[in-house]
Amino acid sequence: MTEFELIRTFFARQPVSRADVAAGIGDDAALLRPPAGQLLAVTSDLLVSGVHFLPDVEPRSLGHKALAVNLSDLAAMGAEPAWFLLNLTMPEADARWLERFCEGMFDLARAYNVQLVGGDTSRGPLAIGIEAHGFVPEAAALRRSDAKIGDRIYVTGTLGDAAVALQHRLGKQRLSEDDFAAVAERLDRPTPRVREGLSLRGLAHSAIDISDGLLADLGHILELSRVGARIFLDKIPLSPVCQAHVGKSGWEAPLAMGDDYELCFTVPPKNIGALEKLQFTCGFHCIGEIEAEPGLRIVDESGRLYDPLFTGHDHFAGK
Repeated sequence: MTEFELIRTFFARQPVSRADVAAGIGDDAALLRPPAGQLLAVTSDLLVSGVHFLPDVEPRSLGHKALAVNLSDLAAMGAEPAWFLLNLTMPEADARWLERFCEGMFDLARAYNVQLVGGDTSRGPLAIGIEAHGFVPEAAALRRSDAKIGDRIYVTGTLGDAAVALQHRLGKQRLSEDDFAAVAERLDRPTPRVREGLSLRGLAHSAIDISDGLLADLGHILELSRVGARIFLDKIPLSPVCQAHVGKSGWEAPLAMGDDYELCFTVPPKNIGALEKLQFTCGFHCIGEIEAEPGLRIVDESGRLYDPLFTGHDHFAGK
């Protein structure tokens, strides 16, 4: 199979066709029509075999996750997803693998009406790079740099399940079959909180998606907003499986191991009433407050400051 046969077979035929795409796959560049009066939000993520995913990962899940992590970034900006580019390197053109990969990717694309408009393919070690584009009114964009003193800190969903699932898959801890089934989907097929991000327009001051761990990602908000914060361990939402893990192994999974792809956002007290009227299927929880004093203080159940073993994922830490 040639490169162009591969593109025609697996990528040119897709389930999403948007009216704002004048030219997509098949030309030297895509021709796109951003809506008047809106900012174009652009993000990209690179997933490398052996670094971001295990080499034997199921390709349908990998296709889903490759797109989901980008949609999660758009959600954190309050942006509505529209288009994406795919850059894919792989050792060989495995038709069955590509079929499954595209099923996962395009099922998610259909769910959020996101059209693949171009990219590149090449022979090489397995790696997936996606660049996603979305729209957001300028005044409604959520940024990391706009948290204010007195804001309440919230997270969507629950934290730590993906980390617990990965620890099991790597053989570093053992879960029962039922417990692993309960958390594996959070690692393999995360749900981007796009609808939640759109709902936070005009309510939240700042937001970020939790990919590298709560402490690291909330830390980015604090640094860019030039504020500090206090969070409470007993307020952090956990699933029953993660709660049991924390009881045995400590708080690092929900605090620092990442891969949650939930939203962390800050809301001023005046908007809390409006926030509480929102119906998030994943739920949301207040875990702390933005403060003037720099730094992040973590308070345990007894009221003492908690000192974490580490604070989040960094690809180049210690290199």
